[in-house]
Parts: sequence; structure tokens; C-alpha cells
Amino acid sequence: MPLSSASASDSEAECHTAREIASQPDCWRRAAASVADHRAALPRAGERVAVVGCGTSWFMALAYAALREDGGHGETDAFAASEFPAGRRYDRVVAITRSGTTTEVLDLLGRLRGGVSTSVITADPRSPVVGVADNPVVLDHADERSVVQSRFATTALALLRAHLEEQGALPAGVRPLAEAAAHAELVIGEPLPEAFLAVEQVSFLGTGWTYGLALEAALKMREAAGAWTEAYPAMEYRHGPISVTRSNRAAWVFGPAPRGLLRDVLRIGGVYLADSGKGEEAIDPMASLVRAQQLAVRTARARGLDPDLPRNLTRSVILDQCDD
Repeated sequence: MPLSSASASDSEAECHTAREIASQPDCWRRAAASVADHRAALPRAGERVAVVGCGTSWFMALAYAALREDGGHGETDAFAASEFPAGRRYDRVVAITRSGTTTEVLDLLGRLRGGVSTSVITADPRSPVVGVADNPVVLDHADERSVVQSRFATTALALLRAHLEEQGALPAGVRPLAEAAAHAELVIGEPLPEAFLAVEQVSFLGTGWTYGLALEAALKMREAAGAWTEAYPAMEYRHGPISVTRSNRAAWVFGPAPRGLLRDVLRIGGVYLADSGKGEEAIDPMASLVRAQQLAVRTARARGLDPDLPRNLTRSVILDQCDD
């Protein structure tokens, strides 16, 4: 649904989700400043690590795993908690869970207890996961009232990214976290660009660590606004997904785009979106995710939906252990 740049309303400003989105730069800086307090819980250089989560937390795990391994810190895998491979050995398993009550995460950490070192990043110091993991990290300053996650997930990633930066190696082309926070402030302080408001459908694309961010951007649009979005590794887009692209349908690329992608999108009449700041300098992909979160809220409002109360969702997924 194409949106007007003037469609923001006072009710949007009152939305918990919008306020939490706007608070992210400060949350990221606080997380980065706390790295020294959490070193014992965070992966050491050379460790073989698995990172797990559900939904948004899984996508942050994917982003971190790519950042860590590409930065030369050690083999790093990411899994949905329900898909963790039984019998595979790791030096450390890191779980990300905002509520600390997600059934699949608690079950997995319970099974791993005593066999491998486990860490958890959560928002609630009273949650049951704090007592199950060996090394809890509590980011309570990034907790949220919203069902739809924004700042907790990105703050967990910010902490992990800042820790990699402290260890002295980020992948080529990845900026210091301080720049990401500054870029996010610029995004929050400016109106959504017309190009982003005018499309009816978006395919989010990423490469390496930004693929996890693309998955998360697409999820935010579906959760908050019930919008049709997809996400793929950028090189996979031309292997089928490009068939949905046409006028008013966009490919939104997080980070550097593969050669020829812009040409191919424009050739078929599609819309190509790539975030840039002043002087056309590309903004940090985490700041681009902030813009996607803003678009999700704006789209929800335009459709008469409340982004604080998304359809069919609850803050935490706690599964009934009884058979159907």
C-alpha cells in the first residue's frame, strides 16, 4: 500500500513500538559500554560457538554468527533453537531471548546443561532462563512493552558486535558500532524517504551478516502491518524471487549489492531501494533496519492496525506440552 509522507499521526507518536524504535541508538551505546561487565559470558576468540534463538532472536543470531566468523574469531553457527543439531559439539552455546520464557530456548538450555558452557542474553533478570544458563547477560535497559521486538534484538546484536570490535577484528567494510548508532540517529531524525513509502511490496536482500537483518526487516513488516514481504540472500534473488518484482514492488538491499542487481531490477520495471545518508554515503545496515522498523509502523497505521497489538502474536511463545 503506497503511503503518504504526511501520514504520520499523533497516535503514531504515542505508539510504544515507535518510541522503542527511536530509543535504539542510546540502547546500543549503553550495551557497548557494558562489554567489560560481560566478557566472561561472551565468546572468546577461537571458541567454536553456536548461537540460538527464535524468530527475531534467531535472525540476530544469524547476523552475529556471520560477523564473528568473517572477522576471524572462530567457527560460528546459528540455529533456530528448535533446530539445534543434537550431538554436534561446541565450546559455547549462546542463546538470545527477550522474555527468557520461550519454550524452545529453555528446553535446549536444559538439555545442554552440564555438557557445554551456555550463555544467554535476555531482558528480564527474573526470567527462568537466567537460572538455566551458566552465564546470563541481562540487558534490562533494552526491554520492551511491545509485542513486536525492535530495540532488544538490535541491542543484543550491538553488544555482540561491540565485543568483536573490542577483540580487534571486524570483517572488512563493517564500521565501528559508534558509527552505526550515529547513523541510526540520523534515520530517526528524518522523514521516511518517498521512495520507501511508495511501494506496495518489498523483497529484502542481504549478504553475509546483513542477510539476518534482511530477514528481520521482512518479519517486522509482516508482524506489525500484515504486509507481504520476503527476504533472501542477495545473490539468490535472481534465482526465482525476482519474478514477483514489477512497478511498485521493490528490492531493498542491506549493505553492498551484488554487481548487476540494480540493472536487473530496473530492467524489469521494479523499484530498487538502498539506504544512503548525506552525500549518498551508504548508512550502516543496522541503521537501515531501523528505517524498516519505522516503515512497518507507518504501514500498520495506514492500514488501520495497531503495531502494539499485532494479530495472532504474543510477547513470548510458551508452548502447551500436551498433545493435540
